[in-house]
Amino acid sequence: MSNQKKRNFQIEAFKHRVVMDPKYADKTWKILEHAIHEIYNHNASGLSFEELYRNAYNMVLHKFGEKLYSGLVATMTGHLKDIAQSVEAAQGGSFLEELNRKWNDHNKALQMIRDILMYMDRTYIPSTQKTPVHELGLNLWKENVIYSSQIRTRLLNTLLELVHSERTAEVIDRGIMRNITKMLMDLGPSVYGQEFETHFLQVSAEFYRVESQKFIECCDCGDYLKKAERRLNEEMERVSHYLDSRTEKKITNVVEKEMIENHMLRLIHMENSGLVHMLCDDKYEDLSRMYNLFRRVTDGLSKVREVMTSHMRESGKQLVTDPERLKDPVEYVQRLLDEKDKYDKIINLAFNNDKSFQNALNSSFEYFINLNPRSPEFISLFVDDKLRKGLKGVSEDDVEVTLDKVMMLFRYLQEKDVFEKYYKQHLAKRLLSGKTVSDDAERSLIVKLKTECGYQFTSKLEGMFTDMKTSQDTMQGFYGCHPELSDGPTLTVQVLTTGSWPTQSSVTCNLPAEMSALCEKFRSYYLGTHTGRRLSWQTNMGTADLKATFGKGQKHELNVSTYQMCVLMLFNNADRLSYKEIEQATEIPASDLKRCLQSLALVKGRNVLRKEPMGKEIVEDDAFFVNDKFSSKLYKVKIGTVVAQKESEPEKQETRQRVEEDRKPQIEAAIVRIMKSRKQLDHNNLIAEVTKQLQSRFLANPTEVKKRIESLIERDFLERDGSDRRLYRYLA
Repeated sequence: MSNQKKRNFQIEAFKHRVVMDPKYADKTWKILEHAIHEIYNHNASGLSFEELYRNAYNMVLHKFGEKLYSGLVATMTGHLKDIAQSVEAAQGGSFLEELNRKWNDHNKALQMIRDILMYMDRTYIPSTQKTPVHELGLNLWKENVIYSSQIRTRLLNTLLELVHSERTAEVIDRGIMRNITKMLMDLGPSVYGQEFETHFLQVSAEFYRVESQKFIECCDCGDYLKKAERRLNEEMERVSHYLDSRTEKKITNVVEKEMIENHMLRLIHMENSGLVHMLCDDKYEDLSRMYNLFRRVTDGLSKVREVMTSHMRESGKQLVTDPERLKDPVEYVQRLLDEKDKYDKIINLAFNNDKSFQNALNSSFEYFINLNPRSPEFISLFVDDKLRKGLKGVSEDDVEVTLDKVMMLFRYLQEKDVFEKYYKQHLAKRLLSGKTVSDDAERSLIVKLKTECGYQFTSKLEGMFTDMKTSQDTMQGFYGCHPELSDGPTLTVQVLTTGSWPTQSSVTCNLPAEMSALCEKFRSYYLGTHTGRRLSWQTNMGTADLKATFGKGQKHELNVSTYQMCVLMLFNNADRLSYKEIEQATEIPASDLKRCLQSLALVKGRNVLRKEPMGKEIVEDDAFFVNDKFSSKLYKVKIGTVVAQKESEPEKQETRQRVEEDRKPQIEAAIVRIMKSRKQLDHNNLIAEVTKQLQSRFLANPTEVKKRIESLIERDFLERDGSDRRLYRYLA
């Protein structure tokens, strides 16, 4: 094979010319034209599509494509003009039905014609850049039917009238509407937009402008929002049934603008039904509707948030500055918690837990809770009340919930160190009087405070619990060494570490001889087992249980303070004593003694003493004697129990002074820390950094920070820059 000579083949032209029938094109086109007429007249069943395809194929092959194409345009145009006249002649409701029927017929015809002219579609049309058959058919329909002067306006008006009828609660044929709008979409997005959508949106805007005006004049805010929501849902449903899906965004924007955005402020501020009214009356459903509608418009939620914040701040301000409410600290804090619960619920149920609303709530609470300088004290008193008696019989989970709520209020405090001061005092009284309801609850709160503010904040509080435990062990050791004491009076001593407990000025009073001897024995024992320590008795913080027998042999056990015990024990040796004699014998400070005698002689049901002359105040001329007629249903009678009470004005000033003193070293420490790391810093930035560092404990006063800077300059920790007096340098 390889040796054989390769031969080249060549195809030669015919030796004679092929002559085509000069009337071929006309004859073939006549056949095709007749077929198109038959298709439009619904007589296609008798046609041979194979033969028609071959005829069209040959025409294109023999370069008669132009004749075929132009003939097609002319034939279709003629039919479509007839169709347009037929549609124009349709009366009333049958207009859209006729248009829809003719459109369906045209589409079927177009499909058949395209199949016949498929070869032209594939070869001739792309090479000459003419419009494909199907697209051509749509364009011709558009120009001859839709753009017909008799149909164009009538079609638009009919569609808009049907939409209006549906809006005014009439039932319409949605199927025909869907078919007609789909026809417009099939003719191209621009046709649907120009011939229907643009006008639809304009008419809708006018409709809702008028309707919203009518509604807002006669409806309250809640009803108006219901109507707006219903209209919005209706429009979305309308789009899903018979409009282009892209129309949804545009029509909802129209409804939102006309029904919500244009009336936003009027709705929010509507008297007796607006936002504030909804908030006051916990209208969760209405609030949720307002939130969902207003979030759809620009600045809608920010307007709602502004008004809500303003209302919360105003109502909170009234709550914390109302003199009546300040009389009961526990009620005051409970009202704050109720207010917080109320708005938490609103934000959760109505505002979809929106973070921006939660932030507004937090900033509002922080604003008004700090308007009252006594808030830290009152929150501590609330905790004190709950941990003394308020949580008795409450489950552990509920206790945790209550403590978490307290911690939430605590976070809003700017002066956390003031809370710590009061909390320490109240905790001390609870521990020393044994009145705490649950050690677990106490420790749980301390853990929460530690998590929030760090170890430094709670180290002394934890030290107080340690002292209580150590004191129990100490008392066991003391009675173990002195078994002979088991018959006489019992002494229970709590040894408190000075730094951990609230500082108390050591006030001495003359204890009864029996107790005095016991105290001395304990002192000897304690100092014998611990070296380098000093004990000072805090008689103003102690309690005692006394067994007493009254006139008719009635026996009671009296639970009293150490001061009250000192007074009552005097009456074992005297029937009647004057105020002066009691003061001289006990050496109790006058203010404490008067309070002590008031609780013993003037409290109904607790008056184990009587005084002469009768009166509500204790004066120096009064005389006292045992009330032989004292009686009580209870065997154990508590008199003048130690309860954390609201501080008097002088005590408040003293606490405030102590807090200010405690802040000084903290401010100085912060200044030194900052300057040590930065080496040099200008005045304003230093103040800002110090404030930021200390804000977890208190809001530093710039004047006080300035004083501390001056003090550190005097003590050579810092120096001023030679050329710029407002620039500080750290001195190592």
